Amino acid sequence: MGIVEILGVAASLSLLAGWRLYLTILATGVAMRFGWLPLPEHLAALQVLANPWVLGVAAVGTIAEFLADKIAWVDSAWDTVHSIIRPLGGALLALALVDSSDPAWQVIAFLLGGGGALLSHGAKATTRAVVNVSPEPVSNAVVSTGEDVATGGLIALAIAFPPLAIVIAVLLAIGAVMVVVALRRLLRNIQTTLKKALGDEPPLDA
Repeated sequence: MGIVEILGVAASLSLLAGWRLYLTILATGVAMRFGWLPLPEHLAALQVLANPWVLGVAAVGTIAEFLADKIAWVDSAWDTVHSIIRPLGGALLALALVDSSDPAWQVIAFLLGGGGALLSHGAKATTRAVVNVSPEPVSNAVVSTGEDVATGGLIALAIAFPPLAIVIAVLLAIGAVMVVVALRRLLRNIQTTLKKALGDEPPLDA
C-alpha cells in the first residue's frame, strides 16, 4: 500500500473506532491473520492485532458492546465510559499504521486518529441521546443494528479496497459533522419547547 492508501485506511479505521472500537480491532486483526490486509514491512509490528489473545479480548468486547448498545440508556452509559477509550483506541490504530521512522507523521496520525474517533464517537453518543428519548421500544435496537451493519461493511470495503479508504474516511467525517450539528440544533429546539411548555421561558422585556 502507498502512503495515501495507508493514511486512508488509518483514517477510516479511526473514525469507525468511534462507533465500534472492539469490532474495528477484531475485524482488522482477523484481516491481518488471514492475509486480507497486506502490510508494508515497516508495519510488521501491527501484526500484534492478529495475536489470538488480542482477538479473544476484542471478540469479548465486541459481544459486550453489541448487547449493551441495544438497550436504551445502557448504551448511553456505555458511550460515556468509552468517551476516552474510543478516541485513544482510534489514535493508537492510526499511529500503528504509519511509518515509525517518521516522528512527524506519527504525531499527525495520532492527533488526526484521536480527533476522528472523537468526532464519530460524539455523533454516535448524541444520536443515542436523542433516540433514547423516543417512546418507541424498538428504535434503539434498529439504530444500533444499522450501525453494526454499516461498521462491518465499511471496514470490509476499506480493507478489501484500500484506494477507496480515503473516500470512506472523508464521507464518514463529513457525515459525523453533519449529524453532530443537526442533533445539537434538535436538542436545543427540544429544550426550548420544554421550557415554554413548563412556563420556564424568561419574560420578554417591555
